[in-house]
Amino acid sequence: MALSTCFLPHRLLLIFFLLLLLAQRSPATGGSWSVLMPSIGISAMHMQLLPNDRVVIYDRTDFGVSNISLPNGKCRPNSTDCSAHSVEYDSVSNSVRPLMVLTNVWCSSGSLMPDGRLVQTGGNDYGERVVRVYKSCDWQETPNGLNEHRWYATNHILPDGRQIIIGGRSAFNYEFYPKTEGALGLPFLVQTNDPLSENNLYPFVFLYPDGNLFIFANNRAILFDYSKNIVLKTYPTMPGGHPRNYPSTGSAVLLPLRIKGATVDGFEVLVCGGAPKGAFDNAKKRVFDGALDTCGRIKLSDPNPQWVMETMPLARVMGDMVLLPNGHVLIINGASAGTAGWEMGMNPVLSPVVYQPDNHRFELQNPSTKPRVYHSTAVLLRDGRVLVGGSNPHNKYEFTNALYPTELSLEAFSPSYLDTNSSGLRPGIILPATNSRIRYGERLVVVFTVEGVVDPSSVSVTMVAPSFNTHSFSMNQRLLVLDGGLGSKIVNLGRSKYQVVVRAPPSGNIAPAGNYLLFVVHKEIPSPGIWVQIQ
Repeated sequence: MALSTCFLPHRLLLIFFLLLLLAQRSPATGGSWSVLMPSIGISAMHMQLLPNDRVVIYDRTDFGVSNISLPNGKCRPNSTDCSAHSVEYDSVSNSVRPLMVLTNVWCSSGSLMPDGRLVQTGGNDYGERVVRVYKSCDWQETPNGLNEHRWYATNHILPDGRQIIIGGRSAFNYEFYPKTEGALGLPFLVQTNDPLSENNLYPFVFLYPDGNLFIFANNRAILFDYSKNIVLKTYPTMPGGHPRNYPSTGSAVLLPLRIKGATVDGFEVLVCGGAPKGAFDNAKKRVFDGALDTCGRIKLSDPNPQWVMETMPLARVMGDMVLLPNGHVLIINGASAGTAGWEMGMNPVLSPVVYQPDNHRFELQNPSTKPRVYHSTAVLLRDGRVLVGGSNPHNKYEFTNALYPTELSLEAFSPSYLDTNSSGLRPGIILPATNSRIRYGERLVVVFTVEGVVDPSSVSVTMVAPSFNTHSFSMNQRLLVLDGGLGSKIVNLGRSKYQVVVRAPPSGNIAPAGNYLLFVVHKEIPSPGIWVQIQ
């Protein structure tokens, strides 16, 4: 029998409608957590997925003795520290091995080169001008590989295969790897530098489809021609004027790029969370301001781009934003008060949120039990899980007598598309073969399996660039929805096999050369990815 409100007293009627409203607003929970390793020996401050399903992880060389020894009884030169401060995690075998890194990689940056090498730059003290290269064995380090010291800088791969390295503490300029003579000034970094807290470190950088760079620092953004050292466009200040970069650490992603012919359908950036103005200075005085609960979204391809503000279900500072293979955005880790910095963040946010860009919807996910605050990390794995690690808000390893002890564990967050009740809808890729090489603009035949009935209107093919994650920003992160996927003709090959024909990305401006994860997505459920290399 339906409940009638006709005869309810006024106060009960008000309560009834409030409860009904809350029920309508209550977001669905989803996703699950698993502990992969109780300890990898170090705190995961920096992470990069390699195109062999291994993840290079490191913290800093002056944290003190870690909980994993260097191999073969080695010790770092001129040091009594024989422990490792970098490891390689194998996501397939769930195993870890120690690596030797000599110079201080604290708060450094990096990106994958087109040939799959991780080129990692800068750091602190005796590591601030070092370039380190990792491929499959161990680190190779080049002192003075940079023109300038780079601490809290941002790297991005360019269409010509070089890396650009932008900013850093007291470094209001940019340079390239491989190294060229001298650095080039970038006044925008001076203009966005807060004398008390900086708030423009680890700037958010994304490659625009015309080959220029979108750069966001503090609360402002520009479109920048790095080849001519010219600001092409200045975007409006984000409403509210609050800082979003380190140490008032928010996060940012480039929303999925839907390729249409030789270009993309729109170009949108999403910036979420952070700390209000003055929060860093207050946190030093042990006053912890509440984090921001807002996101700003801007469509740069509009004639007059403007920020559109949205509200997250949870306020968050030091959160990580990870692009999922189906185009959704996972917001994970972080705290609800304070800022980044030693002992300056409070009240961990244990529940991730999934944001659906197409309908502007946030969905709260099931919580972890492990606080992941300052120096936590998250990266997408090939099977669709998200690897989560780190958290050390102390300037040494602290395991006892600490509100938030140093965290050495690795977890995996499995989004709801990995639930067993969705397995019948999950595709599996047969072609192309893993590690296939593809050329720009070429016709790409994708053959996949699905156990259940395929809805052709809900099949797409996506490609995700593996990113370098540290301090709540994933450098070089981008997701491409290939032309010819969604809504295209799906050919039924029989025996649960299907075929769709798409086009590889048209140029290096849209997809810089290198390694990508390719997924087939059916009804928002992605297949396990395969590695492909664009040449």
